[in-house]
Amino acid sequence: MFVFVVDKNRNALNPCHPARARKFLKSGRAVVLRRYPFTIMLKDVGEKPNSDKQKYQLKLDPGSKTSGIAILKEDRIIWAAELNHRGHSIKKSLDSCRALRRGRRNRHTRYRQPRFNNRKRPDGWLAPSLQHRVDTTITWVNRLIRFCPIGSISMELVRFDTQLMQSPELSGVEYQQGELAGYEVRQYLLNKWGRQCVYCGKKGVPLEVEHIHPKSKGGSNRVSNLTLSCVKCNQKKGNKPIEQFLSRKPDLLKRILSVAKRPLKDAAAVNSTRWSLYRALSETGLPAETGTGGRTKFNRTRQGLSKTHWLDAACVGKSTPDKLQVLIDKPLIIKATGHGTRKVCRTDRYGFPVRYVPRNKFVKSFQTGDIVKAIVTKGKKIGTYIGRVAVRTTGSFNILTANGLVQGINYKYCSHVHGKDGYQYSF
Repeated sequence: MFVFVVDKNRNALNPCHPARARKFLKSGRAVVLRRYPFTIMLKDVGEKPNSDKQKYQLKLDPGSKTSGIAILKEDRIIWAAELNHRGHSIKKSLDSCRALRRGRRNRHTRYRQPRFNNRKRPDGWLAPSLQHRVDTTITWVNRLIRFCPIGSISMELVRFDTQLMQSPELSGVEYQQGELAGYEVRQYLLNKWGRQCVYCGKKGVPLEVEHIHPKSKGGSNRVSNLTLSCVKCNQKKGNKPIEQFLSRKPDLLKRILSVAKRPLKDAAAVNSTRWSLYRALSETGLPAETGTGGRTKFNRTRQGLSKTHWLDAACVGKSTPDKLQVLIDKPLIIKATGHGTRKVCRTDRYGFPVRYVPRNKFVKSFQTGDIVKAIVTKGKKIGTYIGRVAVRTTGSFNILTANGLVQGINYKYCSHVHGKDGYQYSF
């Protein structure tokens, strides 16, 4: 993977090969500016004329959970990354806050009163879990523009047809009417599942509406998540996931999941955010190219590339060369972790305070989220550990490494590698 280079005024220069970057660092002509993405700063080079800078192309493959990013120089892929979003954890936190707020209302205890005069949503409003996907992607686009002379942006502007994803055989009038045209939900389920229990196959017995994915574990009331079962099977299944309940009947599990419709949460998230992301990319001032999913697949299969997020990003749009040279082995994995919390205390599952949160985030010049390197020379934990740190006021830190969590590392053994920026990095 190529190394980003900036001059002494922090203006982007042409990225260089890692071997050349090592020579610059070894000779003292450059210093490390950032670890992730790895960027060096030349100490003896000022800003060069724009004509000397080669233009690079930034390509994006937006996704619901993971977005692919690739930087191309003509027909070569010189840098790539996969950005893992945290929209699911944002929604989980909002659901938890909603449940706690309702609990306080039901108990008639103190809670913040609703302010109805500021509840109007602006035009283009997106749910926080969806807006996060747009903001995170734009953050990394702007960051890469600072470190690399990007000349254009390509984005896959794809729209998923959710109804056709559910029933590929639909066409004509059936496609226009939808799946419940002329049916009530129960009658629709009876016709769909053959008026029998899907688990034991009994007919002529009272049937109950059953959630394939339990509602208590995030399942929805969509028709695609509903089936029919007898009373005995429904009670036996309870709130178990269907994979656990039918672990000894793989053929039946496969049949039920194939008849049930595909989950549409990820497709709906991409559909909701695609235009917001495109408008945000247009505001960068760079020409933005859009491409379809079919074009991306055609470019990728024509060149015999594997199905990954970052290779999909490299194949977005008509500007993709006929033959791509992949100059990297593996992409940089970027995982969004958030920027902390504003809570003044930690709470248990019922919303009651259980632990105090220090007001000062820094302990011995470290804060939770920093990437550190700890070289322990004595004691039971002798070794070298690199990972994300969780600080404690006692000076005994926890470090989350690639091999797991290591607890009780004294701050004296730690040194900074990368400051906290809301992301976790790996390869």
